[in-house]
Amino acid sequence: MPAKKITTPLTDEVVRGLRAGDEVAISGVVYQARDAAHKRLVALIEAGEPLPFELQGAVVYYMGPSPAGPGKVIGSAGPTTSGRMDAYAPLLMAHGLKGMIGKGLRTPEVKQAMVDTTAVYFAATGGAGALLSRRIVGNEVIAYPELGAEAIARLEVKDFPAIVVNDCYGADLYEEGRKKYAREA
Repeated sequence: MPAKKITTPLTDEVVRGLRAGDEVAISGVVYQARDAAHKRLVALIEAGEPLPFELQGAVVYYMGPSPAGPGKVIGSAGPTTSGRMDAYAPLLMAHGLKGMIGKGLRTPEVKQAMVDTTAVYFAATGGAGALLSRRIVGNEVIAYPELGAEAIARLEVKDFPAIVVNDCYGADLYEEGRKKYAREA
C-alpha cells in the first residue's frame, strides 16, 4: 500500500484520517524544535506573548541537524528522542499543534492530549538522517539562533517519510507491535 500523501498545515479532518501504522509522505512546512526551544515556546504561551510561528495545524520535527555540506540545504537530519519534549507537548497541542515527528515512546499524558486535541505522532527512521535530509528542500532558522542545533527552523519538506505511531483515537503502534510478538505465558 503506498504512503498516504499529506500536506501541512494539518487539519482535524486530515488527522482523523490517519491511523497507527499508516505510512505517510509529508510535504509542506515542518518546524524543527527540540527541548530548549520547547521550553521557550511554553514560557511564551504562559506569558501570553506571540510565538515565532503559527502553531495552528503545525507539525514539529524533533531533530538536531548537522551542518550542511557544500551545495546542501541541511546536513544529516535524523529524529531525536521524543520523550524529552513530553513535558511541553500537551500545552502546545492545546494551542494548535497537530503533528509531531520523532522517535521513541510517548507518555500516557501526551497520548491522551492527542486524543483530546486531535493530534498525531509520527516516527521517522532513526539512523537514517542522511537519507531523510534529502526530503528537506528548504531550511531557515526563524528563532533562537543562539541555541545552535536547538534553534527553531522552518523546514520545507517534500514527501518526507514517516509512520503514524500514535493516532487521535488512542492507538499506539509500539504497543500493538509488542502485543503481536509477545510470547504466550
